Amino acid sequence: MKLLLKEDLAKLQAQDPYHESSGLNGKELPDDKAMVIVKFFTPDANWTWYAVSASKDEESGDVQFFGLVEGNATEFGYFWLSELEKARGLLGLPVERDMYWTPILLSELKRKVL
Repeated sequence: MKLLLKEDLAKLQAQDPYHESSGLNGKELPDDKAMVIVKFFTPDANWTWYAVSASKDEESGDVQFFGLVEGNATEFGYFWLSELEKARGLLGLPVERDMYWTPILLSELKRKVL
């Protein structure tokens, strides 16, 4: 399964305050405007990553996400596509993209998770 689709990357980059196409000029979207576009999870462990924005490193081709991570703790932070591709759960299963995820506002996700 492909973890990141091109159309999802475009949506995530549009919410990256530093991406030239976003028009945000370094300003983050407020939680009631920012959408959680993609959800990744480990099917055999209790880890979930919710991606809000992303930027692609043109040199390496890797993608850095910003979003909410649920694992040993629940916190906002940055994570890399390459890390998700290498990660394995307790039974050795890889991280998956939630194909049934419907994007929601970040403020709504925070109410559900935090």
